Amino acid sequence: MATSKNIQSEAEILKISKIRDSKILKDLNKRNSSAEISDELESEYILNMGPQHPSTHGVLRMVLRLDGETVIKVVPELGYLHRGYEKLAENMHYQEFIPFTDRLDYASPTSNNTGIALAIENAFGIEAPERAQWIRVMVSELARISSHLLAIGSFCLDLGAFTIMLWAMVEREKLYDIFELICGARFTTSYTRIGGVMQDISPEAIQKIRDWLKEFPEKLGNMRKLVDRNRIFIDRVAGLGYMSKEKAISLGVTGASLRASGSTRDLRRDNPYLVYDKLDFDVITLNEGDCWARYMIRVMEMYESHKIINATIENMPSGPIILHAPKKSLPRKKKVYTKMEELIHDFMLVYDGAIPEPGETYTAIEGPKGEMGFFIVSDGTGYPWKLKIRSPSSANLQAMPFISEGVMISDLVACLASLDPIMGDADK
Repeated sequence: MATSKNIQSEAEILKISKIRDSKILKDLNKRNSSAEISDELESEYILNMGPQHPSTHGVLRMVLRLDGETVIKVVPELGYLHRGYEKLAENMHYQEFIPFTDRLDYASPTSNNTGIALAIENAFGIEAPERAQWIRVMVSELARISSHLLAIGSFCLDLGAFTIMLWAMVEREKLYDIFELICGARFTTSYTRIGGVMQDISPEAIQKIRDWLKEFPEKLGNMRKLVDRNRIFIDRVAGLGYMSKEKAISLGVTGASLRASGSTRDLRRDNPYLVYDKLDFDVITLNEGDCWARYMIRVMEMYESHKIINATIENMPSGPIILHAPKKSLPRKKKVYTKMEELIHDFMLVYDGAIPEPGETYTAIEGPKGEMGFFIVSDGTGYPWKLKIRSPSSANLQAMPFISEGVMISDLVACLASLDPIMGDADK
């Protein structure tokens, strides 16, 4: 049993503690006169997010400067998925590059196929038949819905709402079945051709689209019931990642992310291509400019795409699905196998490639992510001297440093998901 002599008073313990702390501080000052003792939670530090992070929508690296859990600065680093498509394009014929566009925004390959086909036709000075143009509009809007489903599904998943992602993927699987009926491929379609499309749409595919169109509004409505008025979801995204219209324009943001900030720019209406000028649809805009608005824009645009697809089915004319241009467009295989002239043209196009006039052209479409453009420089050979891709994901990611300043690190994934980037499109 301890005696009173062995028990030090509280005052003595405090005195010894102060002497000990004083000695420690003196030793530290001797080693480094500038040494300071600070709270780590109140100091700035650098953190790498990605490129392997599951919430970066691909192999994107973001270098973060943090003050505790508050984001001070974000530097997105692109290029981990870079496959050199622009350089590859310079070493192949124009028609050979079409399959590579499937791998750009791989959430909407048929839209990419339409963009490159229009760009090449613009360089060649030709135009696809009217039926082919209606078909291209239809598959592009199917791709827009598919892309937006993935966008809202992954956006909600990044915030912890797993059910929406599952429901969105179910609807995308139905669209993949439709694409398979249209062209024989589910994911990487390579559907367009210079001067038209690979093959006509069968009555079976048209009926499949009609059946899906009848069911889709109810399915989308069920998703909205689960999310749109959810208090947790609204508190997480409303007011987060604000970007004004002027700032969005100055940063080069396009597509739904730009229209969520109040801009009405939509190339389908402002610079019509294919048969969009013959279709009745609304350009959806919101003025909030935050993550909630960017989510809602994509939801509302799916209803407009639904309207456009219905119109294409009802108004699609009959006729050829590919232009008869022997020196520009590949002939149909049936003619290649039965006619000598077509066999010669097919051989020359495959061997030497179609040859446009020397010059420069820029062609852009309103892709699901925003403006997707192709700048082609021709030197009068069958190979493009230069083919530059204006990818919307790459441009939209420029907004990340701006919309992320001052947010919590847990909200950073919501800001990123609201821009809906695809790194195959960004890195190209």
